[in-house]
Amino acid sequence: MKQNSKIYVAGRNGLVGSAILRRLEKGGFTNVVSSDIDDFDLTDPRATDEFFSAEKPEHVFLAAARVGGIVDNDTFPADFIRINLQIQTNIIDASHRHQVDRLLFLGSSCIYPRLAPQPLREEYLLTGPLEQTNDAYSIAKIAGIIMCQSYNRQHGTRFTSAMPTNLYGPGDNFDLATSHVMPAMIRRLHEAKLAGAPVVTMWGTGEPKREFLYVDDLADALIFLIDNFKPTRELSFLNVGTGSDLTVRELAEKIRSIVGYTGKIEWDTSKPDGTPQKLLDVTRLSALGWKAEHSLTAGIEKTYNWYRDQSPGIGGQGRP
Repeated sequence: MKQNSKIYVAGRNGLVGSAILRRLEKGGFTNVVSSDIDDFDLTDPRATDEFFSAEKPEHVFLAAARVGGIVDNDTFPADFIRINLQIQTNIIDASHRHQVDRLLFLGSSCIYPRLAPQPLREEYLLTGPLEQTNDAYSIAKIAGIIMCQSYNRQHGTRFTSAMPTNLYGPGDNFDLATSHVMPAMIRRLHEAKLAGAPVVTMWGTGEPKREFLYVDDLADALIFLIDNFKPTRELSFLNVGTGSDLTVRELAEKIRSIVGYTGKIEWDTSKPDGTPQKLLDVTRLSALGWKAEHSLTAGIEKTYNWYRDQSPGIGGQGRP
């Protein structure tokens, strides 16, 4: 991408979209447009087409999506598959019809089979059953990958997909009903510290292993991929992660230390654990010359400081 290229970021208020915008500004890109639900409805094909017709972007980052944690996915599967299929279909097709040069579709590590070998390699896609608690979301993301591949094959487009591991960072969702594991733990331990609560209960056994990537590192990787990864018929997407993981129990202890909570953590084993392990193989991305900048500790510290500044009780007046 050139610094004056017309770049469109779909989903500007989301965790990933806002990070992409920060990275583009840092990189000196001056011709950037973005949208979110307040601007127009991306599930509406006519509204999406009118936007592309008016703006004529050269490059597109498709970061708009309905996302949520294990409870949200398991409770509203119809919403997750419908909304995500509509958004990505509208943007991918409009990108083709309006001659977008490069599109990057944001997927998820949940596309891989629940019991696939570890670490997860790109070729494991569609080789086994998915995790049932988020299979609707996973199917939507798989459809986006195949759609990009199919447009490349039939129309000669250059559409790429990136499969990030679990993300976290400033702008994350800290709503306990819909959030992912990292922000949920940060909020629970922060509020327990403020309240002086002697015990905090976490879901599951704490034994599953998870990999985490600071969202600003992902944004850097996405811009790197736009410029350095050429999709082929055999491989049109790459994993994006750190290549290392830890147990959910170890994560809780790390967050407890950063937050400064001195009480006890208990585990509600009646709640679901989800997939036993999701560690991405990042060999192909590493071979291109990219690696994450933030350690897990540094990333959690930045995220907690951001959350604390937004939250009532310590230095902030915002909403968690």
